[in-house]
Amino acid sequence: MRISPMAILVILVFAVLLFGAKKLPELMRNLGKSARILKSEAKALREDGPSAPQPQAAPAPKAVKSAPGAPASAARPVVDPQDAQQS
Repeated sequence: MRISPMAILVILVFAVLLFGAKKLPELMRNLGKSARILKSEAKALREDGPSAPQPQAAPAPKAVKSAPGAPASAARPVVDPQDAQQS
């Protein structure tokens, strides 16, 4: 799709009316700086490449202390419900 010269002129006139003739050069300068920063960051990301997420070690189950005088078999590890769903 091509933009006609008349459409560009209308956009420029609207921008001057909206922002004012004094603010327009500053606005365009800031827009250019932003575009350069975005371009350099995108280039840096492409050079680094997508990194695969590092697998995380599963945490050891937490032991529950048994009550005094209770048999040793009463102390069972606590199972996180999220861990149980993944299995």
